[in-house]
Amino acid sequence: MAEKLVEPDIGQDEAASNVVVARLVLLHDLSFVDRRSQDTRRYLIGLIAALGLVIAFITVVVAQLSWRGWVNGARALMRGEGLLSPLLPSPELAPFASDLRARLRDLEDEYKRSQGPNTEWTAQRLRALLRTQLSGDQVIVVSNREPYIHEHGPDGVIVKRPASGLVTAVEPVMRACSGTWIAHGSGNADRDVVDSHDRVLVPPGHDEYRLRRIWMTPEEEQGYYYGFANEGMWPLCHVAHVRPVFRESDWEAYKLINQRFADAVVAEARSEDPVVLVQDYHFALLPAMIRKKLPQATILTFWHIPWPNPESFGICPWRREILEGMLGSTILGFHTRFHCKNFIETVDRYLEARIEHEHSTISFQERETLVESYPISIDWPGEAEVATWAPVANAAVAFVSAWVCRLMCLAVGG
Repeated sequence: MAEKLVEPDIGQDEAASNVVVARLVLLHDLSFVDRRSQDTRRYLIGLIAALGLVIAFITVVVAQLSWRGWVNGARALMRGEGLLSPLLPSPELAPFASDLRARLRDLEDEYKRSQGPNTEWTAQRLRALLRTQLSGDQVIVVSNREPYIHEHGPDGVIVKRPASGLVTAVEPVMRACSGTWIAHGSGNADRDVVDSHDRVLVPPGHDEYRLRRIWMTPEEEQGYYYGFANEGMWPLCHVAHVRPVFRESDWEAYKLINQRFADAVVAEARSEDPVVLVQDYHFALLPAMIRKKLPQATILTFWHIPWPNPESFGICPWRREILEGMLGSTILGFHTRFHCKNFIETVDRYLEARIEHEHSTISFQERETLVESYPISIDWPGEAEVATWAPVANAAVAFVSAWVCRLMCLAVGG
């Protein structure tokens, strides 16, 4: 029998009491916006303060450099040195100094062209130029051949003056400047007339400059002079039909004698910045050797023979050493622009150097060398023109003075 389930009757009041009423309340906290704004302001203030410090530091540095320059300029002005001398060596002004030197060279070339060929050079003018325009006024000439040779004769010691274009051209400069000439003592009485320092005053009876003699053994002279210089460098530079001969023993003698002459230059120098005139292919290594001991010296090297093209010069086993030695010069002179061009192309081929073709300068190992032509040989004129010429001594002074005049721009530029 099934039972009937009867659901109880729930009253209306009781059902109402079982209904739960709820409310959802959403709260929005906007304080984080203020915090973000404050952080942003702090960051901006910090950034502006940092930029201000950087700008202030740069301003102080610039002001310090400017003030130092003005102070140095004022001190130099009070010493009578002018304002350019203390300013140019400053590292921050190096680009301006380089540009100034270039402009001075251009102005000098223009001035020389405007003066024409009639500008007269004298011994007095050369002495004044050395004293006023160059930092060092001592002139030292280095050559293999000496200007005076002492030899034993039947009536005692006699003095001979060799027939040499080099002696004719350079000796008037030495007599004007009372310099020192360093050369190989080749006369059989040369040792008998020198003092304890291998010096003798010349010309005999006038004593206008000193001759310092360097001694060699027959073996050294054979290797240095007859071997490497005359059997190697001479036919190499002249591109002669005879093939150059290069021997290791000759090269060692060449290096030894070049170093011996360099030591003599250092010993004869009265200051750290003499003017040294190095002559010819016998001393290709000498300029760099002198530069190592006298970094402030003004070194002029004149190459009296041609310079070959890079391919021909490449025959020499010690081509790099020779080029590096020659680039110790302040000015390197050749007879013609063609020889200068060959030399610059040779350096470009075998060395890592910065070359400025416009101004014919080579920068190697933080040194700058000016490569310039100084022609000696000219077309022989007619008799009428020869009659108007100045004496040979004045002409020689004028020629070598052109070298010194070219140094003015380098001396002013530091």
